[in-house]
Amino acid sequence: MNDIWSTIRNMTWNLTHRLGIIDIIDILIVAVIVYELLLLTRHTRGSALLKGLFLLILIVIVSNVLGLTSLNWLLMVILQNGALVLVILFQPEIRKMLERLGRSRIITKRSKWILDDDSGIIINEIVQTVVDLSRRRVGALIVFERKTGLQDVIETGTQLNAEISAPLLENIFEPNTPLHDGAVVIRNEQIMAAACILPLAEASGVSRELGTRHRAAVGITENTDAAVIVVSEETGIVSLAADGTLKRPFTVDELRAFLNGLYRAKVTGLGSILRNFVRKGAVEKKK
Repeated sequence: MNDIWSTIRNMTWNLTHRLGIIDIIDILIVAVIVYELLLLTRHTRGSALLKGLFLLILIVIVSNVLGLTSLNWLLMVILQNGALVLVILFQPEIRKMLERLGRSRIITKRSKWILDDDSGIIINEIVQTVVDLSRRRVGALIVFERKTGLQDVIETGTQLNAEISAPLLENIFEPNTPLHDGAVVIRNEQIMAAACILPLAEASGVSRELGTRHRAAVGITENTDAAVIVVSEETGIVSLAADGTLKRPFTVDELRAFLNGLYRAKVTGLGSILRNFVRKGAVEKKK
């Protein structure tokens, strides 16, 4: 018991007398990493594994304080040799963390400007498509690429590289056509591919009443920052999948607001100059 209080006193003294700026920064970095890891593993199978790991570390600390040499040695051997196993077990979570780091605003930025007039046309075409498909109860999966590249998903389907238009989108999802089964991937103002294969959701939060189409929509958003519009073939209900969750039903007003947020980014700097240049050229051409 005296050893425990002695250890606590030593730790307290070190924290109050030897704690410097570098130590504080070090502690904050570790705290942020642990916090992000907890967020990534929340509502996944990795959360139970992470809890077990923390419990194991706690037991190691307690066994060391109490002087349980054999138990401490055994647990330390497990921790040291189990690093590779942990990497394998937490592979999805580690991948999400690295992808989130790569999508940070410091590293990434929009690679293409979309003018206000063009974005309005694109939004109207997509809304018209979703409304028509919902009314006729035609199933659809429309994936919007954001910062995480979806080239591996695009390569699973038929590449189109076509401009967005309501007739084309509706024709793609028309039943008994070659491309109707699968997802459409949209990058900026282009339909990149159709009949793409999406990974199914791993989370247990998806209702059993929903079919493969909805599970695929949630699945692609679990590992990327993509957003997916889903039209149910059975009910015609429109849903939005994002960040591993499904919002259902998704109204027309909500759809338009979502697309506005996706396409109508504020254009400043070079984008403003480009917009004015294009509009000036259009006016001169009319004259």
